Amino acid sequence: MSASVHTAPSPARLKDLIREVPDFPKPGINFYDITTLLKDKTGFRETVDALAEHYRNSGADIVVGIEARGYFFAPALALALGAGFVPVRKPRKLPHTVQSIEYELEYGTDQLEIHVDAIEPGQKVLIIDDVLATGGTASAVARLVEMIKGKVVGLGFVIELTFLNGRKKLEGRDVFTLLQY
Repeated sequence: MSASVHTAPSPARLKDLIREVPDFPKPGINFYDITTLLKDKTGFRETVDALAEHYRNSGADIVVGIEARGYFFAPALALALGAGFVPVRKPRKLPHTVQSIEYELEYGTDQLEIHVDAIEPGQKVLIIDDVLATGGTASAVARLVEMIKGKVVGLGFVIELTFLNGRKKLEGRDVFTLLQY
């Protein structure tokens, strides 16, 4: 990222770049499609810059991206912060020894994995994803990072669905979101 003066993006402008898709993936769900934000070079840069500005003094050594849409923002943010990038993946996608965590979903459970050597003990870790919904996935990833002795310094999201109360599962943690619905 080039050095330049950064101003905070307008939330209304960024929201205009996000396509709302009603009844996807099922009736009654309003899906916020970020692919339309990603293709807008100014909007994408403003999004990454705003996340970087918030976390500039976090001392993050590693930026963890949550599969799959967290991968759109986490590597760019890692570059902006001078940090490394680590992916958290679904089971059986990482080739080396992993640490796993199983967590509760609304109906059933899911699992995520990280390489056991992806984070050194005590390294400061920033967790990034596109959407904070119920908080279950983000909470699980924070616990997963702590299981391999990383120190979570923040959880950042582009979008927060406030009506789902995801922050409740992340109480006591630094949670930052750019846009609220």
